[in-house]
Amino acid sequence: MNAPEANLWYKILRNRELLNYKFLRQKPILNFILDFYCSRLLLGIEIDGESHNEQMSYDKQRSESINRIGIKIIRYSNNDVMSNLEGVYEDLIKQIKIREKELKQPPFVPPSQGDLIRKHKRRNNG
Repeated sequence: MNAPEANLWYKILRNRELLNYKFLRQKPILNFILDFYCSRLLLGIEIDGESHNEQMSYDKQRSESINRIGIKIIRYSNNDVMSNLEGVYEDLIKQIKIREKELKQPPFVPPSQGDLIRKHKRRNNG
């Protein structure tokens, strides 16, 4: 871990210190490795250093790929984690509460064609 990742890990994420959620470090997802990941929330946290300024397009594609499988990504800069950890903590609390609400909503499952036909027959024979 680099210094910002260690700062976030040891001061906020480890030992279920963030709203009692368990986060893992360096979690492989698809062909990528997330800095931190909570499986219960389907939530990844990425800490972006200056090198990320040069690879914004790659980071965007990476996030989109991970989002497609239902995982939300939150990004913070190295600078924020090192100089405004309290602000990062407050934002993480807010983001987790939003994510909890998102996950409580039942996912939309489109009806199968057979379900639609049976429903139509019941309505017309009814």
